[in-house]
Amino acid sequence: MMEQLRETAAFLKEKTGMQPEIGIILGSGLGGLVDEIRISHALAYGDIPNFLSSTVEGHAGKLIFGELGGKQVVAMQGRFHYYEGYPMQKVSFPVRIMKLLGIHTLLLSNAAGGLNPAFEVGDLMIIRDHINMFPENPLRGPNVEELGPRFPEMSETYSRSLIGKAKRIAEENRIRFQTGVYVGSPGPTLETPAEYRMFRILGADSTGMSTVPEVIVARHAGIRCFGISVITNLTDPSEMEKPTTHEEVQNVAGKAAKKMTVIFKKLIQEM
Repeated sequence: MMEQLRETAAFLKEKTGMQPEIGIILGSGLGGLVDEIRISHALAYGDIPNFLSSTVEGHAGKLIFGELGGKQVVAMQGRFHYYEGYPMQKVSFPVRIMKLLGIHTLLLSNAAGGLNPAFEVGDLMIIRDHINMFPENPLRGPNVEELGPRFPEMSETYSRSLIGKAKRIAEENRIRFQTGVYVGSPGPTLETPAEYRMFRILGADSTGMSTVPEVIVARHAGIRCFGISVITNLTDPSEMEKPTTHEEVQNVAGKAAKKMTVIFKKLIQEM
């Protein structure tokens, strides 16, 4: 794995000549943030050594290098998912590449189902913590000390400082937001009524199929994290008038992306 990481990082450094400070991972329908980046390089995943391809609609599959909020950034316009059949080490591979490129902070977004009855479709939920319901951990197996410690500490998985700043930015810009706990599960099926009740009992406020593996690997590498869930649907199946579709998820995410972009951009400016 280290040989692949070094090969990919060396390729990207030579190709772009950039040393980004901040990494960004954009979820389904949330790629609009890229329009705010002053792009210097946009590389298709298929053209990058050892990278996977995103197979999900709404994920453009490009690695973007450029400037946002006065900082050098690298952004994934589309991510990889466990449910696509990829092993955890590959799902989280880009985060380790970003670390080797020089990032110190990772901003993540996802389209998520709302579990909290107080939430509304289109809400932004600032993630304060997560629950890992994936069947394996991306750090499982021999630990590479060069990447991080054997037993990484996770008491502040999402940066309290960045959460505080994001709340203030949202209030100043009159953006409705929630805070809560995100539960990540393997998918690709949506929740059954029993699973919905279980996640609520566990203390989750939103649910999705990403983010958790990436954040675990980022914290292992000493990268501070900040995440937002865009609530694209309310997930109690017993109260749904019709099933949720991926198209609806993308539509809602696209509309809410403008609000998320304001928070991300101003947060980066303050770093």
